[in-house]
Amino acid sequence: MTIIGIPKEIKNHEHRVGMTPDGVRELILHGHQVMVERGCGRGAGFNDDDYHKAGADIVDVSAVFEHANLIVKVKEPQPEECRLLNPDQTLFTYLHLAADATQAKLLMQSGACCIAYETVTDQNNGLPLLAPMSEVAGRMSVQEGAHYLENGQGGSGVLLAGVPGVQPGKVLVIGGGVVGNSAARMAVGLGAEVTIVDRSLPRLRWLDELYVGRVKTIYSTTSAIETLASESDLVIGAVLIPGATAPKLLSRDTLKKMRPGSVVVDVAIDQGGCFETSKPTTHAVPTFVEEGVIHYCVTNMPGAVARTSTMALTTATLPHILALADKGSWQAMRDDKHLMRGLNVCNGFITNQSVANSLKLDFSEPELVLPMNSAESKSAASTTSTYLV
Repeated sequence: MTIIGIPKEIKNHEHRVGMTPDGVRELILHGHQVMVERGCGRGAGFNDDDYHKAGADIVDVSAVFEHANLIVKVKEPQPEECRLLNPDQTLFTYLHLAADATQAKLLMQSGACCIAYETVTDQNNGLPLLAPMSEVAGRMSVQEGAHYLENGQGGSGVLLAGVPGVQPGKVLVIGGGVVGNSAARMAVGLGAEVTIVDRSLPRLRWLDELYVGRVKTIYSTTSAIETLASESDLVIGAVLIPGATAPKLLSRDTLKKMRPGSVVVDVAIDQGGCFETSKPTTHAVPTFVEEGVIHYCVTNMPGAVARTSTMALTTATLPHILALADKGSWQAMRDDKHLMRGLNVCNGFITNQSVANSLKLDFSEPELVLPMNSAESKSAASTTSTYLV
């Protein structure tokens, strides 16, 4: 039996929760114990009674971190949470370590094995646990961008949909992946003039066929982004290099050429942001202005629609959580190379090459860091091959 702990998220304005009551019931039916922190699901519309009826124990946060073998969260652990972790625990959540050296150091010090949703892969080399939140964030990026284009928010006063006799607003989406496609879908639905830039010709062909001329597809170059951004009312940054820091694709000089009151939404901010002027913001203070352009850089955008996001996330993560609980973390990862790719930190080592490169830390092969059992843990770690980056 595995004890699974679901703590309440404490990041600013984060209302999601790591597991729905339905997900808890599945874990209980598999013979596991689930400890849920009191009030953890309230922001997503799930009360303690819902979890209790599903079979969970309702406890204080101290009990979750003291007794659980597997901690399931949504957002990266805050410093005070990192300090509660111990070497006998597995943490399963979004980490986004490439832009967060402090968190990486604290997780290494904890000795816990930390699996990041955003680097778990599937048979098609996709990112199945990142996809649902990318879909939410992509859709929200247009919704938020349209809102901040309003004059009352300091925007340029452009209605993305336009009206008869008036041109619609122009939207540039940088990156044609899950976020970019979701953003384009929303923008097209509003009636905006939409352009997507990407460096994958197969992806551009797919998008061109999908939207049948309703979206312009352009190969991404510095010159193309500079020209298109300067003409756009809303620019959405939707690029991703799994595990690594996002490249800076929109420069300050280009921002200066945009109409005052235009809006940029950096969905890549969790990975450091893809605009030169980006810096993390919160739902409490979501925007700032640089060069006359409104920046929306909230690091947990889906947290604003917590019920939808929690349900979508649990649907994606539950099979992996069941595997970790049923088999034990080490065996589950050995049996599934795609889950193994989610391992970012274990026994004090960085076990993801992109994270190690971004943080300029040593990289350790995850297969060599994982303990065969508790008695062999230190032996395995001591033979790990490390590479100075």
